[in-house]
Amino acid sequence: MGGDAGAVRRAVRAALGRTPLTGPPLVGCSGGADSLALLLAAHAERPDARAAVVDHGLQRGSAERSAALAEDLRARGIEAEVHAVVVEGAGGTEAAARRARYAALSAARPSAASPVLLGHTLDDQAETVLLGLGRGSGPRSIAGMREWDPPWLRPLLAVRRADTRATCAAHGLTPWEDPHNTDPRFTRVRLRREALPLLEDVLAGGVAEALARTAAQLRDDERALTEWADRVRCAAERADGLDVAELAAAPAAVRRRVLRSWLRDRGAGPLTDAHLRAADDLVGAWRGQGGPRLPGGLDLVRRRGRLSLHTRGAHS
Repeated sequence: MGGDAGAVRRAVRAALGRTPLTGPPLVGCSGGADSLALLLAAHAERPDARAAVVDHGLQRGSAERSAALAEDLRARGIEAEVHAVVVEGAGGTEAAARRARYAALSAARPSAASPVLLGHTLDDQAETVLLGLGRGSGPRSIAGMREWDPPWLRPLLAVRRADTRATCAAHGLTPWEDPHNTDPRFTRVRLRREALPLLEDVLAGGVAEALARTAAQLRDDERALTEWADRVRCAAERADGLDVAELAAAPAAVRRRVLRSWLRDRGAGPLTDAHLRAADDLVGAWRGQGGPRLPGGLDLVRRRGRLSLHTRGAHS
């Protein structure tokens, strides 16, 4: 499929115009087609844009490759620095690498007013939505990535990978092909190479675009419900807990959002759907039952018209 070499720059121009941060943009650049095309467009629109090349150290020769990429970018007049990170911690290699990368990019911002541009495309968005659907992760996950999630700016969420490759070709660049992007050990790789092509075949095309549209629609819904939940929380929150009568006047979907934010702010987490539904039963289906035991050694209790959180055993 051929791409539109001008689509990337149009998308970047529009996204930068919508962004409230006006400092020098920082672009996370791996040397792949998506981030290279993004960087070229950002630098064309904003000559003060600069690149952060994150070296995860997960592949042999990564330090040399990262240094060579930064040097090539500087030869094109783009300020570029390499940031080496250590990938470790819970959640597997993908999650740990993401945490390390985002921390490095956040620390590399030229100023507090600088947005960090990321090269996620419509194809990435479709994979994110499909992954959320498969895991039953709820509307927040299925709503996918947001274009603006301070300080992260994703200008290419309506742009296809074919367009980023066309942009690189138009500039005479050969993108780096990360071997991890073809490694079937990673769930996203199998979604990209197996599941999505099969869905495209079965449903006669347009699946990636449809998944991205679904994400956009759900983000609108999620934003409205979250704003509603914020108002309910303000009305229900008391010094001794949450007022049950105020919560009961709201629909269950709003109540669960109130409970999620209130519980997390008090150290209960990570919360599952089962935790939130059991918590909500103290409002919408209460028959005198006790509340759920929550992560962090905490218990949720309903007493005298209030929901309150206690260290396990302290309320008995």
